[in-house]
Amino acid sequence: MNPEAKLAELGLKLPAAPAAGGNYVPTVRVGNLLYCAGTISTLDGKMTHEGQVGKEQTVQTGYESAKICALNTLTNIKAAAGSLDQVARFVYVGGYVNAISGFPDAPAVINGASDLFVAVFGEAGKHARAAVAVAGLPKNSTAEVQVIVELKG
Repeated sequence: MNPEAKLAELGLKLPAAPAAGGNYVPTVRVGNLLYCAGTISTLDGKMTHEGQVGKEQTVQTGYESAKICALNTLTNIKAAAGSLDQVARFVYVGGYVNAISGFPDAPAVINGASDLFVAVFGEAGKHARAAVAVAGLPKNSTAEVQVIVELKG
């Protein structure tokens, strides 16, 4: 099953491409590697999850925030590669969680992105990863996700 059909089966659709938040591009291709800039939890230009996990947000709502970040990343990958079918595998996910000081569960939050990539791409969605709690993120987003994928041919 192709990735977009799998997304539809999961009841999900790719959002509109998020606007860059500064002087950068959403993706850079180097050989067969596609480096994806960080995406935050926005849909249609509006924040879906704001604030810190452990204060305004819970681990579960943080998980949903990371999932939205992942959907935005998939939109950027499709725009760069022409199709999600061009993804050979996910190489690396860097996940950041806007959280209270000492927050220990950043991996559980970033699983929102990782679980989505594996659900859509199967084995090719498995990746190396970092999940880090930080004191703040752009626009007070609850999560941010950066990704490197290998493209086919």
